[in-house]
Amino acid sequence: MSEDEILFEIRGHAGLVTLNRPKALNALTHGMVTALAEKLEEWREEDTVRCVVVRAAGEKAFCAGGDIRRIYDQGQAKDPAQVDFFADEYRLNVQIKRYPKPYVALVDGIVMGGGVGVSVHGSHRVGTERTMFAMPETGIGFFPDVGGTYFLPRMPHQTGMMAALSAARLKQADALWAGVLTQAVTSSDLEALTTALCEGAHPDEALAAFARTASDLGAGEAPLAARAATCADVFGKSSLEEVLAALEAVAGEGDDGEWASKQLAAIRSKSPTSVALAFAQLRKGADLDFEACMRLEYRIVSHILKGHDFYEGVRAVIVDKDNAPIWSPGQIAEVRSDEIERYFQLPDGGDLDV
Repeated sequence: MSEDEILFEIRGHAGLVTLNRPKALNALTHGMVTALAEKLEEWREEDTVRCVVVRAAGEKAFCAGGDIRRIYDQGQAKDPAQVDFFADEYRLNVQIKRYPKPYVALVDGIVMGGGVGVSVHGSHRVGTERTMFAMPETGIGFFPDVGGTYFLPRMPHQTGMMAALSAARLKQADALWAGVLTQAVTSSDLEALTTALCEGAHPDEALAAFARTASDLGAGEAPLAARAATCADVFGKSSLEEVLAALEAVAGEGDDGEWASKQLAAIRSKSPTSVALAFAQLRKGADLDFEACMRLEYRIVSHILKGHDFYEGVRAVIVDKDNAPIWSPGQIAEVRSDEIERYFQLPDGGDLDV
């Protein structure tokens, strides 16, 4: 890791973290993950640090995920250290979830994958009008990890299941309504808010002066709120097959028809294995505590890195960029339930120690 990929400083009474890879949309490298974990542990014992504030350089992205190309290359080279990135990332997610001091993520721009993992588990998730949340993993033959097993099933009205299966994008108003964000602010207030947090005010007090409602920000009612009942009914079905059938039924009628058609088309464009896996993953995660969810994710990733679709998805989207992945199997109906259950079995190296 180059020293400037992630920056740390104690400013006033805050430990200030800056994700500093703007040209790479601040995607997390393994070095960034381990450096953040070490610094959080150090600041846990530092009396001067009353809260941790995480922000990112640039205006496009808070963090658009992990360094997936690096993981792909390691897989091609049969590097046994490949899974270590995920082990350390998942431990970091637990560390953030259980952190004893306020952890404030200033989410300005795109937040996906690994970026969700270093924000959504914090006590305060503050998003601007440029916030765009998504869990797009099924589109590269992966699965919604970094704690998605825990937080996605707990989003209201099955919106987390929708996000997991279709990679739906939530802007500020939807993310606030769904609980991905705890507060909304304007991007122009971020510097002043950061100063207030560093000057020693409790995050709740500092945010009270800057937080805005979606209406204040001109976003109006969250679009998802208007179809909450339909989303809950469709994505709350007991099987993936029933979800798809419900979407097909809604697609042909009423005000929700266009929304359902887009969801259906998006799901069918993803890896069939990943879609089926994500459905089963979230259903299991709804009944597990956070640590158990992270152990489950480690089991899944240990198996998925030995399969086909992840490498084919990364090839199509990131390496060759032809956006024409050839999934195996190619249809959701061809995915066997016993094959999906295999992803939840104990890997050769044992469970993640969290």
